[in-house]
Amino acid sequence: MGFARTCSVALIGVEGVVVEVQADLEPGLAAFTLVGLPDKSLVESRDRVRAAIVNSGETWPQKKLTVGLSPASVPKGGSGFDLAVACALLAANERIAPKSIADLMMIGELGLDGRVRPVRGVLPAVLAAADAGYRHVVVPERTTAEASLVPGVAVLGVRSLRQLVAVLNDEPVPEEDDEAPCREGRPDPILAGLTVPGGGVGAGLATSLGGSASGGGLALGPDLADVAGQSAARLALEVAAAGAHHLYLKGPPGAGKTMLAERLPGILPALTRQESLEVTAVHSVAGILPAGRPLVDAPPFCAPHHSATMPSLVGGGSGLPRPGAVSLAHRGVLFLDEAPEFTVKSLEALRQPLESGHVVVARSAGVMRLPARFMLVLAANPCPCGRHSLLGAGCECSPTAVRRYQARLSGPLLDRVDLRVEVEAVSRSELIGRGPGESTAVVAARVRDARERAAVRYADTPWRANGDIPGHELRTRWPVAPGAMHPAERDMERGLLTARGLDRVLRVAWTLADLAGHPRPDAEDVRAALQLRTGVSRGPATAGSR
Repeated sequence: MGFARTCSVALIGVEGVVVEVQADLEPGLAAFTLVGLPDKSLVESRDRVRAAIVNSGETWPQKKLTVGLSPASVPKGGSGFDLAVACALLAANERIAPKSIADLMMIGELGLDGRVRPVRGVLPAVLAAADAGYRHVVVPERTTAEASLVPGVAVLGVRSLRQLVAVLNDEPVPEEDDEAPCREGRPDPILAGLTVPGGGVGAGLATSLGGSASGGGLALGPDLADVAGQSAARLALEVAAAGAHHLYLKGPPGAGKTMLAERLPGILPALTRQESLEVTAVHSVAGILPAGRPLVDAPPFCAPHHSATMPSLVGGGSGLPRPGAVSLAHRGVLFLDEAPEFTVKSLEALRQPLESGHVVVARSAGVMRLPARFMLVLAANPCPCGRHSLLGAGCECSPTAVRRYQARLSGPLLDRVDLRVEVEAVSRSELIGRGPGESTAVVAARVRDARERAAVRYADTPWRANGDIPGHELRTRWPVAPGAMHPAERDMERGLLTARGLDRVLRVAWTLADLAGHPRPDAEDVRAALQLRTGVSRGPATAGSR
């Protein structure tokens, strides 16, 4: 009788659970039994492992083989357990020493020829291994860079099962040639396991790959200088970026709402190391991590179509839920163009992640908690035809149709949006007569300075931006100038602001103060914050860009 064990990781969302892979060989009729709540793809590992071991020149044991995945109560899926199953089996058959794999974490899929193929979710799996105290991890060679992002873990990248057996037995490591090169223009077949067709859900990673202008790199994305006019909307965009505030743009078609939203990621600061790991982990699990770029270091931009379903927005799918658009936009921007065209159920599902910064998805197969700390940008027309706010434009929508259309964005949802701006139609003089406005790089520099002031203020707290801090903490620990909040408090007494709305105004006032270089918000900052939230003029605005 032979017994051996090693370890792998089961992913539930972006959280990993360490799984002990046990192999037991006993005399009896040759059979291969896999237990421990495996899904269909994991059950098929029996055939993959058998073929990989035989084609690697090893002997398949003609005994009763039982492979257990513990803890047995945790659902397990995917092909990433193949490598651990194969090594546990070879150790139970005394081909390799059981002690040599007992403290190893193994992640990888096996091809029928014995090659180790990459899988999705390597980064969160290695993070879970590091948290559990494992310091040596074996991964497919193509994902070595991704696994090496985790500090304090020694990563061994292998191309084949033959190479791993040789390393564990201290034998000469055989050379493994790359698979037959694919024809020009065709994708690399060995990387097919890293991507999921349609898994991006509108994630504009190409925008973030251009680099954040505020990060000091070359900004390849759209430039704010392309936007004609729209001084109020540009100010709101700058305030949103400086304080991580949610934004609602309302105006007629062609006014520039989409142009403004697409330029928001370019003025956001580059992600910190911890934020980059969080974003990369989500993208790795979702199968949209770009090949050859193991670390996402710029804020993502996710813009799903208005036909997107609720599971595609907040997460879902058959079996264990998969990350949705709110998680793919984590630490970045979620842009909902034509927001009233989304289903009411989908829009209302955003209320929880807007408040908590995460989303909890419950399905029959399990409950998953996913990060969802994003900036929401809503864009909407004033009516179904879009001409309601234009003088002489000939809007034919009835008042009832206009009210019904605008009511698709509910009061509780809009109450969670800090900035609400009317985007007016661009005039001929603004479009043709004036030169280009401020560039993305200029605005990004002001945003970076404002974020740094906020970071110094919140240095000993778990928060980094004004949009993240709870209202109670902001009111009690960082008071504004005496009497500055009187206009907002009067609006609350009149029923024009909710308690949540008052806190949102206070957050925006702090962001305006940071942009202007004020030590704390004064009455002018609060009036400007009220104007940005309600759309009602409260006097001249004051911010760093004015």
